[in-house]
Amino acid sequence: MKIIDKLRAAKSAGTAFHSLEFFPAKTDAGLENLYARVERLGRLHPLFIDVTWGAGGSTAELTMDICMHTQNVCGLDTMMHLTCTNMGRDALAAVLDRARAEGIQNLMALRGDPPLGQDRWRAADEGFSHAIDLVRFARERHGDWFSIGVAGYPHGHDEAPSLDVDIGFLREKVDAGADFVVTQLFYDARSYLAYVEKCRAAGITCPILPGIMPIHNYRSFRKVTELCPDVPAEVRARLDEIQHDDELVLAYGVEVVASLCRELLDGGAPGIHFYTLNLESAVTSLLHDLHLVPGTVVRDRPWRRSAHARRSAEEDVRPIFWANRPHSYLARTATWDAFPNGRWGDSRSPAFGDLSEHHWFHKVLPAQRRLAAWGAEPRTVDDLTQVFVRYCRDEIPATPWSYRPLALESDLIRDQLARINAGGLYTINSQPRVDGAPSEDTAVGWGSPGGFVYQKAYVEFFLDKARLPALLELLARHPNLTFHAIDADGHSHTNSRGVVAVTWGVFPGTEVLQPTVVDPATFTVWKDEAFGLWSSMWASLYPEGSPSRALVEGMRERLVLVNLVDNDYRAGDLWAVLDAFVSSGAASTGA
Repeated sequence: MKIIDKLRAAKSAGTAFHSLEFFPAKTDAGLENLYARVERLGRLHPLFIDVTWGAGGSTAELTMDICMHTQNVCGLDTMMHLTCTNMGRDALAAVLDRARAEGIQNLMALRGDPPLGQDRWRAADEGFSHAIDLVRFARERHGDWFSIGVAGYPHGHDEAPSLDVDIGFLREKVDAGADFVVTQLFYDARSYLAYVEKCRAAGITCPILPGIMPIHNYRSFRKVTELCPDVPAEVRARLDEIQHDDELVLAYGVEVVASLCRELLDGGAPGIHFYTLNLESAVTSLLHDLHLVPGTVVRDRPWRRSAHARRSAEEDVRPIFWANRPHSYLARTATWDAFPNGRWGDSRSPAFGDLSEHHWFHKVLPAQRRLAAWGAEPRTVDDLTQVFVRYCRDEIPATPWSYRPLALESDLIRDQLARINAGGLYTINSQPRVDGAPSEDTAVGWGSPGGFVYQKAYVEFFLDKARLPALLELLARHPNLTFHAIDADGHSHTNSRGVVAVTWGVFPGTEVLQPTVVDPATFTVWKDEAFGLWSSMWASLYPEGSPSRALVEGMRERLVLVNLVDNDYRAGDLWAVLDAFVSSGAASTGA
């Protein structure tokens, strides 16, 4: 969604908001941490995020990659910075064309800083000298496709002869097609309020967002405020006094910036744009202190919807198997000409194609965190069993099949999941049954207000092959259960006759929506990925030839993958059936 449209909607609703800026990390470890932090901060529902652009396009590919990830996987509307530094017209045209092709609709148009090692800014050959040129170029080439933001300087740009002249340049950028303004940092609310007043007097009517940098630590504060003349003297003095105590600096910084933000919001600022420096502690504290985290946010769909413009408009249905690995499903389907809309049928691409393990997962869950969560040296099957049990008990953050903790709705079945995992059913996906819950329900709700949502109980798990006959015998006595079992080589058993909707909703003024399905044909595609994760995500953590590696790799041949759907969404009890199976001892894998 375009940021300007979101800004207008927030103004119409009278709600304050927050937005967050990140920069591409310089190392693999830093990038891993960045993806994890964006994921966590994204749960605090920023209106949008933005990603900076290295001088002369030095982070061009990485910036684009991060923007694609945050839009498609995290479902966050993302603004991509673009600068003129060392960029000619052809290079800028290529970036704009690709951004549009990737569904990126929001740009921050900047002249940019001089490249590292240069003392002054120079235009590239056949390049632009000012941000206004970039704004015009984007509008000429792509019309109104992009929502364009530009920078504002409450103290005036360093190269402008006066603040009034600088505001005149800003008016030209807005007249050329800029939709909104984000200010450079400041620490005195009067600087922003006076600046907005001057901008309005100059005829600039678009939204002007205050850019605020939290005080994370003393060193970063002193560095960034070298060019910020309005830091109150008492703030500088207090930080100088406590500079060697990081905890005191952070706490005092949150107090100072929270007070600044309250003054800004009370003075009419529409929201707060935070320069995060890729850090989260101070930002998280500020958002909660300022009550800028929405209390209740109802999902648009049961799965996190992509913010990609075309995909968001078209896609209404997904198979449940990739619920915990949306990045993989999005990569598999990125080249589809059309997305399932309304039904999972003929509009679906006939093939998913091959997909190697994607780097996005590794960036979200780095190797050291996987080792800490899943064990540095597992020796028995019971060691592996405990990983699944601990995940269900919220004692570890992820498994190879899910890089997030259990969803909020899973609190309804958390105890049942822990029990059956302890009994040897290694669950990798599940949902409780729901019979007409309000669409506004914070745990299971989704869709537009005033509706009702439904779910069939669903579970997917690995099971020792030796125990499969006993499970099939039990399932034969429960005709309300639809199942599909398949091993790594493709040998399968099923009583399913086709696609089954496992989530649906009824809403005012629209047809019934069924956004999540179980599809036997798609399950056979998913099983290769599901079995492969034993090796690619888990066994690969351990040295070649080690007992731990052999143990985890051996699970691929030892297990069968099963999914179960309880079609009685009103009174069925899938978990009681599985409890009985576990209690009988038939599910035990042994040690």
